[in-house]
Amino acid sequence: MKKEISIYWIRQDLRLNDNPALYESVKNGAIVPVYILDEINAGEHQLGGASRVWLHCSLEMLNKDLQNKIIFFKGDPLKILTHLCETENINKIYWNRVYEPWGIKRDKKIKESLKIKGIEINSFNGSLLWEPWQVLKNDGTPYRVFTPYYRRGCYNAIQPRMPLNIPDKIEYYDIKNNNGLDIDSLNLLPNHQWKDKIINNWGIGEKAAEQRLEKFIDFEIDGYKEGRNFPNKKNVSRLSPHLHWGEISPNTVWYKIWNLQQLGIKKFQDTDTFLSEMGWREFSYYLLYYFPDLPRKNLQKKFDNFSWDINSSFLEAWQKGQTGYPVIDAGMRELWSTGYMHNRLRMIVGSFLVKNLLLHWHEGEKWFWDCLIDADLASNSAGWQWIAGCGADAAPYFRVFNPITQGLKFDPNGDYIRKFIPEIALLPNKYIFNPWEAPDEVLKKAKVKLGENYPRPIVDIKISREKALSTFAKLKLP
Repeated sequence: MKKEISIYWIRQDLRLNDNPALYESVKNGAIVPVYILDEINAGEHQLGGASRVWLHCSLEMLNKDLQNKIIFFKGDPLKILTHLCETENINKIYWNRVYEPWGIKRDKKIKESLKIKGIEINSFNGSLLWEPWQVLKNDGTPYRVFTPYYRRGCYNAIQPRMPLNIPDKIEYYDIKNNNGLDIDSLNLLPNHQWKDKIINNWGIGEKAAEQRLEKFIDFEIDGYKEGRNFPNKKNVSRLSPHLHWGEISPNTVWYKIWNLQQLGIKKFQDTDTFLSEMGWREFSYYLLYYFPDLPRKNLQKKFDNFSWDINSSFLEAWQKGQTGYPVIDAGMRELWSTGYMHNRLRMIVGSFLVKNLLLHWHEGEKWFWDCLIDADLASNSAGWQWIAGCGADAAPYFRVFNPITQGLKFDPNGDYIRKFIPEIALLPNKYIFNPWEAPDEVLKKAKVKLGENYPRPIVDIKISREKALSTFAKLKLP
């Protein structure tokens, strides 16, 4: 009897547990695990620097778990998969779906091309709780507002599938002369020391993801509803990079938290808020699926006529954490140091860029794409459109985050600021959020020299806010 062999194509599902494509491919028979770095079809959405670091490390971990059997390739997946199937007489391929527009287009082409050759494609949902096409309004159109999408369309309507177990046994098929590469030949790691900062700040891989979830449940979900707003508190899950790279499935996370809610082990307000944040992740993918131009085009078309400024010095100051506003600079330095930024700070620094500096949200989206380890096309695009006021469920244009009051409210002791801006750490709390207002003797005692070791504000917060409101008002938005 002929032995069944299939290709398991690894994408953003870097795990063994609750992996539908792996689970089903193993049931079919022996597998050939394949990873293909596709820099041809991605177009302008090539992996950013931080993403490449994480991907390299996570692939190393997964390869060990798969007995070092992954075959690595770089190039056009259609050509590579076709060659493997033809030379090894393989007629089945298994993969978990991706939802980026370019990935959907590529996968459709691969399916159509290989079907003609008699090759069976089996694709699965391993990345989302709800497929976009499962959740529509009564008239068959997609939702554009989060709350009815999540509460009416998802949470109270469709139960996510239960997580799958790790396959009991995985049988591998060894291909000889496959023209595969070793992982280092993918050239994912940058040459500068930035990669070491990221690696040293994070546990990477499936086991690290599972440990992070357990730690969040045991010690950090209590007080999540309020605590998640404070960047120096531990009330955030920090699961976003693990979810993005598929080191843990959203279904695994959902049911862990949902079960806590059903059993009343944790406060409902904390578990419900966390599950709704999972819903926001889903909503971002939903928007990207139905509005594939989300990364570049405003959902609210009136913003197409908005007059954004072009100022390279402002942009550079923002990117380097040198705006003169400590809470902004601390957030941007956290991003550069760790490849991550607390969500409250993402909103504050984003508001500052688009509403105080009047720089296009595209600039922020591009910088986050390169610097974030959890850089996600759906969440990044939807988040920046929300901040700019041009997206679905967007913050109204007149909502401008004041960096001083935001710092006072969410970093009241200045601990977060002092951690990432050591040059002003000796300032008393009264001036840690607004050093330019400190008397000379206070600055001297704190060893702060404005304009030398810490910048003066690049814009006046009040004047820039008024300019933003005036400019936005011309759009005559509701």
